[in-house]
Amino acid sequence: MSDEKASSSGVGGAVKAALDTGLAIAQNRIELVALELRDEKRRLVEAMVWAAAIVALGAASLSAATLAVLFLCAESVRGVVLAALSAAYLGGTIWAFFALKSRLKSHTPLADTVNEIKRDRACLGGGS
Repeated sequence: MSDEKASSSGVGGAVKAALDTGLAIAQNRIELVALELRDEKRRLVEAMVWAAAIVALGAASLSAATLAVLFLCAESVRGVVLAALSAAYLGGTIWAFFALKSRLKSHTPLADTVNEIKRDRACLGGGS
């Protein structure tokens, strides 16, 4: 009888230890996700602040530069100069749009969490 009781407590203890380990891993991964979400939020806010500063300062600079160039040009060529400057600004805008689009595509949110889970699955023999 005592062998049977010791055997069941050994199996029960092993199951309890396995569950405890599983819960510890889950807790660790949830904490990692929370940390990464906080970092993503900070990164997004920082990017928005920089973008707003760039837009505001860029618009002011371009306006001032355009007015200065137009003021220095002869009145007969101001239309052509304004058209050329507008085309240059449009080209810069298109370039900036595609640069931003490329940067946003290259970043994978929660990449560290995904990699940790993949490593966990590989260690358990279930990951690819």
